[in-house]
This record gives sequence, structure tokens and C-alpha cells, in this order.
Amino acid sequence: MTARDGRLGVGIVGAGRVGPVLGAALAGAGHAIVGVSAVGDDERDRVDGLLPGAVIAAVPDIVERSELVVLAVPDGELPGLIHGLAAAGAWQPGQLVLHTAPGHGVGVLDPARAAGAIPLAVHPALDFTGTSIDLVRLREAWCAVTAPAPVLPIAQALVVEMGAEPIVVDEADRPAYADAIAAASQFSRAVVDQAVDGLRAIGVDEPGRVLSAVVRSAVENALREASGVRIEPERFVPEDDSGHNGSP
Repeated sequence: MTARDGRLGVGIVGAGRVGPVLGAALAGAGHAIVGVSAVGDDERDRVDGLLPGAVIAAVPDIVERSELVVLAVPDGELPGLIHGLAAAGAWQPGQLVLHTAPGHGVGVLDPARAAGAIPLAVHPALDFTGTSIDLVRLREAWCAVTAPAPVLPIAQALVVEMGAEPIVVDEADRPAYADAIAAASQFSRAVVDQAVDGLRAIGVDEPGRVLSAVVRSAVENALREASGVRIEPERFVPEDDSGHNGSP
């Protein structure tokens, strides 16, 4: 990070549905993408679509060049990746290392922290598509943030720069947080799939379009109630013959 403008050289490790989207959000905030790791045509196409012109590079090269490393890999792959890079001496003092795995806090980053890196855990509570649609949805999303107290404001600031809202989750609560997010995502998909199958069975050609309004409204109503917002009934006032509703 330069003292002049606070912009970072950002490296993205992982070009699944999450990494390129967060890279695009950070680039939109003025940070520079110095490299992205991508394996296979699908991941390269995703990088080209969301981060046109970004350099596709090997993971050690990305870590070496970056002031902020975003590790956007599945929970199960994260510990091995971090340990492997530590064994290779890749982590650098003062470097920000941010992972996006919901089930881990900053403890999983201890090998990087031992080398002087600054650990941040940021999980966007969003079901990603890996497309530009996510950049719009990110503006309405919350991100679980876990970090040592002295650097917690850095993680929160990065979330705000990406357009989302930060919510602090304690290290010990990350597994429970991950379970809640998984339940919401998986249950929602399962219910929709069941409803789609039921409509197809009776000959409905576009069940997704038929269900769209009811699913969205039901979820929005449930979320309002979970937030303590009551939906009050409105009293209908008929218009009189003059076109007025009876109000003076």
C-alpha cells in the first residue's frame, strides 16, 4: 500500500465463482489487479469476462507481487494451500492475506501470520454466479469479517470498498456462521427444485418464471419478520364519484 493513495496491488488466488467477482469489485474501488490464478477454460473465461486484461499467473508469482492476496478457494483446500506457500517461503512481512472461506476464521492463516503477513477472514454472504450480476448483488450483501483487533478496520474498509456491509463474527463463531449460511443456501435450492419438479409434472413449461414472484416475496417477507419488521394491513378507502378518496 502506498502512503499517497492507499491503493493496493491485489492478487487473486482462485478463479471460481467468488475470486474474479471480488477482484472486479476491488478494481472498481481503484485497486490494481496484479495477477489471477486460473485453471481450465471456464476459469480463464471468467477472468476474461470480469477482469479483462488481468494477468493469469502461477500462485507463487501472484503472492510475490501482491500487497493484498485474496484466497478464494474452498474451505477444504485452504489449509493445505496456506501451509504449502509457507513452506516455500512465499509469504511476506506486512502483506495482507484475506481468505473467503465461511468456516474458517484467521487461525487457518497462522502459517502466513508467522511470516509477518496480516490475516483477514472475509466471507460475502451471497450465492455467487461468477458473473457481473454478483457485482450488483454485492451492494446489498453483508460480509462476515474476522480479524485481529488492530487490523479489523482494514478488513471492514475493504468490504465497504467492495460495496457490501461488514458484520464482525468472532473466531469461535465461524463454524456456526458457516452452518447457518449453508442451511439458508442449500435449503432454498432444495425447496425451489422440489417446487419446479412439481410444476413440470403437471405440464407447466416455465416453472422458474411462475415461481419467481412467490419465492422472492416469501423470502422477503420472512426476512422482514426476522428483522422484527411487521407488515401492517392497509385500510382501503374507496374513491367517491368525484374521484377523491374521501380525504379533505
